[in-house]
Amino acid sequence: SMLTPGIRHHRERSMTPSETPSPPRCILAIKLADIGDLLLTTPALRALKHSFPKARLDVLTTPNSAHVLHNSPLVDNILLFDKHPFDRPGDLLRFVRWGSMIRLARQLRAVRYDTVILFHHLSLKFGVIKHAMLILSSGAPIRIGLDNGRGWFLNHKVPDDGFGVRHELDYGLEIAIAAGASVASRQPEIVISDTDREQAASWLPSIDRPTIALHPGSGGYSMARRWDLEKFARMGQQLAQQSRVIVVGAPVDGVQELAAQLGSNCINLGGKTSISGLAAVLARCDLLVGADSGVLHIASAVCTPVVALFGPTNHCAWAPILPPEKLAIVRANSACSPCAYHELGLGTPNGCPERTCMAMITVEQVLDAIGQIETQSTN
Repeated sequence: SMLTPGIRHHRERSMTPSETPSPPRCILAIKLADIGDLLLTTPALRALKHSFPKARLDVLTTPNSAHVLHNSPLVDNILLFDKHPFDRPGDLLRFVRWGSMIRLARQLRAVRYDTVILFHHLSLKFGVIKHAMLILSSGAPIRIGLDNGRGWFLNHKVPDDGFGVRHELDYGLEIAIAAGASVASRQPEIVISDTDREQAASWLPSIDRPTIALHPGSGGYSMARRWDLEKFARMGQQLAQQSRVIVVGAPVDGVQELAAQLGSNCINLGGKTSISGLAAVLARCDLLVGADSGVLHIASAVCTPVVALFGPTNHCAWAPILPPEKLAIVRANSACSPCAYHELGLGTPNGCPERTCMAMITVEQVLDAIGQIETQSTN
C-alpha cells in the first residue's frame, strides 16, 4: 500500500472496523468546488471505483469544474449544480432560486443513493445548511464526511483537524477509507483526448530546448494569489534566452497582457484550450510556473514539474502532488502568510490590501527555483 503513515493513523482513530459501512451499491460524491479542488478528489474517486467496481458512482459538482471528469472512467454520471446563486445566506430568501434546488433534491431522491460522500470542510455556518439540505434530501442512509463539530447530519464522520494539517487530497482519501475503500495511489487523474494530444503536438513540436509554461492567473476566486505581471514578463524574457516559453490560461488570467509584454519571446496559447487541451499542452512541457490555481493540479495530473508561488493560501493544504524533485514551492515567508484557509476557518481568502506576501517574491527567487528543478531533472 502507498498509504502515508498519517492517513493510516488517522483511519485508526477516526473509525473502528465495526463502524465501517457495508459495501455501497449506489454512491453520490459531492464536490461543489473549483477545478483544482475537484481534481484533488480523483484519487479518492479512484479508490471508491476500484474498491466497489459494481457500485454506481455519481459526482455532483459545478458546471465549470465538471470538465475535469470528462470521459473519466472513475465516474458513472456527472450531476451539475450551480452553487453561486446560493453562496450567501440572503440568497435562500429569494424564492425564485429555490426551483433549481428543489429539482435537484427530487433528482437525487429518485436515484435512491445508499451512500452520500461529502468532500468539503464545514467551515461556514451557511455552508453547513446548504450541504445538509442537499445530503438529507437524497434520503441516503449512509452519509460520510469531515466533521469539525458541525457535521450533525453525517453519520460516519472523519475528524477535520483543520486546513493544512493534512493535504486536501489526503482528507479526501480519509473519507474514501471511511466508506470502506482501500487506497493504492495519491496520483491525481485527468483524461486527455487523442484530438487534444494531436493539437498540442502541432502547437508544440518537439525541439532540443526546454519548454516552460507560464500561467499568470490564480483562478477566478481570489486575485490575491497572483504574482505581479511585470515580474512574470521579466522572468519570461530571461527564460526565453534558453527555453521555449508558452503562456497558458484563460483571458481573465491576464494571458494577453503577459503575452503582449513577452512579444516574440513566447507562444501564446491563452484562451485556446479546454481543460483536456490544457492537460495535453502541459504534458508536452518540461515545467509550469504559476501561482496557486487549478492549473498547477492539472500539471501534477500529467506529471509535469511545477514551480508554485504561494502567498495568502495554504501550501500545506494545496501544494501540487508531485515528487520532491519535480516541485518547488516559492514563498516569501512573511509572518502573516498564510492568512487564508488555516485552522478550521477560511481566514481572509482575498488577502490583505497590500498583498505583501506575493509582492515580496522576487524574480531571482523564482529563477533559482526553476534552476533547482532543471538541475535535478538532468541528474
